[in-house]
Amino acid sequence: MLDLLQRPKRQRALHRVVQPTGRERSFRSDDFILSKTDSKGRILYANDTFLAVSGFRESELLGAPHSIIRHPEMPRCIFQVLWETISSGREIFAYIVNLCKNGDHYWVLAHVTATMDGEGRIVGYHSSRRCPDRAAVTRIRPLYEELLAIERRHADRATGLKASRQRLDEIVASTGKSFNEFVLSL
Repeated sequence: MLDLLQRPKRQRALHRVVQPTGRERSFRSDDFILSKTDSKGRILYANDTFLAVSGFRESELLGAPHSIIRHPEMPRCIFQVLWETISSGREIFAYIVNLCKNGDHYWVLAHVTATMDGEGRIVGYHSSRRCPDRAAVTRIRPLYEELLAIERRHADRATGLKASRQRLDEIVASTGKSFNEFVLSL
């Protein structure tokens, strides 16, 4: 496994520019997409469902950043919340749209948790994704479109991220729920 992480960065990153096709893939409601990463988010494990749905071969994913499946229409502020939450050792639930190798996409309800060593230090992350409730996806899409529009409205990416995060925080606060409670109530 160490061998995978010692590959030159250009081999691990698999920088790719893929045009989204607009075609959605699905998977069975009783299947789970599972992955494990190191503390930097590099993939150490991907189960067969992950491979089948994403269209990647295991050799293409191992050692690559989990962001290899990031869809360009996914608001960055959601990942900011995700990373803040899991890097503090707390779990998070989030609806995520991922990008397949060929440009297709698939929605998931992700549950991400930290993996701890015997000393309680975070050594990686474990993500379990399941088929999302279609009504929840229908409700989350307009919010993600709004957040993405806010991010894109600003020439400076950091300013756009700050503005979209502020809007997300306002929306969640208006419900009187935590982020996880908000997500699971959709």
